[in-house]
Amino acid sequence: MSPGAQAPANPAAVAQSPATNVPPATNVPPGQPAAQQPAAPGQPGVAGQPVAPGAAVTATLSPAQPGAESPAATAVASASPAASPAAETGFLAGNWLIDKFHKGGPVMWPILIVSIIGLTVVIERIFWWGGRWFRRDPKRIEKVFTAIEHGDTAEASRLSRGSRDPVLRMMWNGLNHQHTSLQGALQVAAGIEIKRAGRFLVVMDTLVTLAPLLGLLGTITGLIRSFSFLGNEELAVQAVTGGIAEALIATACGLGIAIFALIPFNFFTSRVSNLEFELQTAATNLEVMLGSQTAARELDFAAQAPSSGKGSSI
Repeated sequence: MSPGAQAPANPAAVAQSPATNVPPATNVPPGQPAAQQPAAPGQPGVAGQPVAPGAAVTATLSPAQPGAESPAATAVASASPAASPAAETGFLAGNWLIDKFHKGGPVMWPILIVSIIGLTVVIERIFWWGGRWFRRDPKRIEKVFTAIEHGDTAEASRLSRGSRDPVLRMMWNGLNHQHTSLQGALQVAAGIEIKRAGRFLVVMDTLVTLAPLLGLLGTITGLIRSFSFLGNEELAVQAVTGGIAEALIATACGLGIAIFALIPFNFFTSRVSNLEFELQTAATNLEVMLGSQTAARELDFAAQAPSSGKGSSI
């Protein structure tokens, strides 16, 4: 028989013949790496070798080698040191007051100074009027008037000496100068007490007027800053909103300080008016009582003078 006649008539059998030479896959226990065996020429699944069409490819997963790290873990580890400075910056910028102060613009600095001065004046006046409330001595004032009514001006002067009550201090000055100028002495003493009570009221009045004006100035500067960025299309939205925020924050702070200072200012002004009324009432009563005693002494002296003259003529 010729060699050409010995060729197999079925070509599919010849195409499948290389696949029958593939050794069977060995069973590998779980957790252990598969042993690498040298592959026969033409064996599929080996790196660098072509895979025959229709052949099955078996893939083996090797366990991770110790010390090897995935790219995701490396990225997280490299990003972790940079997270702490960002956290510190966020903590420092997390203060609401400081953040709003910086957003309010440069006008916030004079507004801050005005607020500190206003708070200091209010605290000082509260302590002063609280001390005056404890220095009041209405019972001693009644004793002084009783002594004057009985004509004992020396006792009235002794009772009013060394007192911390403004009314008693004014009465003591009047009693010590009743022979020279009672009304002038009372006016000078009352003026001194009213000046002490009205101290720093001019400062508070100035702050009530100045704080809203500073807020209005911050509004104008914020709007100017907003409109200056309108030509830039890239930063227009962010810059305009920042300028409007600056204007609103400055205005709110100025109005808040004015409201905070206005209420104590009106209260202290009313207390000064009440003190002035008390001083005027006490001074008028003292003048009337001393004047009536002086008139009574003059009448007694005038009544005694004719009788003494008639006696001398007889």
